[in-house]
Amino acid sequence: MSSSWLTPSHFVMLGLLLTFAVAHSGLASLRAKAEKRIGARLYRVLFALVSLPLAVILIVYFFNHRYDGLRLWNVQGVPTVQSIVWILSAISFLFLYPATFNLLEIAAIEKPQVHLYETGIIRITRHPQMVGQIIWCIAHTLWLGTTFTLVTSIGLVLHHLFGVWHGDRRLSWRYGEAFDKVKERTSIVPFLAIVQGRQTVVWQEFIKPAYLGVAAFVLLLWWGHPALIHAANLVHW
Repeated sequence: MSSSWLTPSHFVMLGLLLTFAVAHSGLASLRAKAEKRIGARLYRVLFALVSLPLAVILIVYFFNHRYDGLRLWNVQGVPTVQSIVWILSAISFLFLYPATFNLLEIAAIEKPQVHLYETGIIRITRHPQMVGQIIWCIAHTLWLGTTFTLVTSIGLVLHHLFGVWHGDRRLSWRYGEAFDKVKERTSIVPFLAIVQGRQTVVWQEFIKPAYLGVAAFVLLLWWGHPALIHAANLVHW
């Protein structure tokens, strides 16, 4: 089989993902020391100034090259597939954002802090961002079916799996025995701790503005998705 489908964009995306992972996880590992030197708010601003532009570059590059490479399958004409992809994408955002959804801290208006959560979606999985990213990757790889999308998804999932280990390590270092108890009552695999009787779901904890905000964001994204793709196409990367 010819390797002409293996376009340079595959390797560029891997390089971008690696750059983002090193910057994002590297700054996270330096948080404790950096906050002592420059303060929590300035650290948050620095973190955002590094992470957000890299994330935008990744998103734009993905939009512009999502159909690169070999088309492994094409199910876009199969009835209900588009609905399944949108439902999975919506579920992925419910996992990706509410666990750390504190806009005042994110914007450094309030002092950013490290929180030891054990409520809401953390009862379902201790690492909701990893779960959300995997669901997002499954949905978009299913829809696009290209080797470029598959490579992107593998890179994103590997980064988030590293984040599981890295995040647990930092929380264990910071909270010690308190975090060990949280680990005993929660699970990485969704619903596993609930099935094993180590955790229960308190549905009232999901009645929060954060979840309403995510729902509104999903609707806005659904409405504005074509405009986002068009805007990305104006950037010739």
